[in-house]
Amino acid sequence: MKKTFTLNHEKIKYPRMVDAAKHEVKKYLKRERNKTLPVEADYWAFDCKFGTNADDAEVVHVAEINNKISEVEKQELTSFYVEILARPAQRESFDLDDDE
Repeated sequence: MKKTFTLNHEKIKYPRMVDAAKHEVKKYLKRERNKTLPVEADYWAFDCKFGTNADDAEVVHVAEINNKISEVEKQELTSFYVEILARPAQRESFDLDDDE
């Protein structure tokens, strides 16, 4: 998902547009997590970027996206850019014997 959300509409109020953007992001993440994993993967990892536009987007953790959208709402910006790319990942195993 690479999308610029515009938060101004002539009939829909600003807080509802922000809620709709948050909902769309959550819906996309849920849809991607429900896809079938490849055999060698354990989970879906997400590479995320967030910013006012595509050129200024910074790398963020997937859990921070909702907070970033809330910051946009506090600043009353009219648009923001979100990029979320799903990739299969494998958990790193660690040995408990190394600590002894």
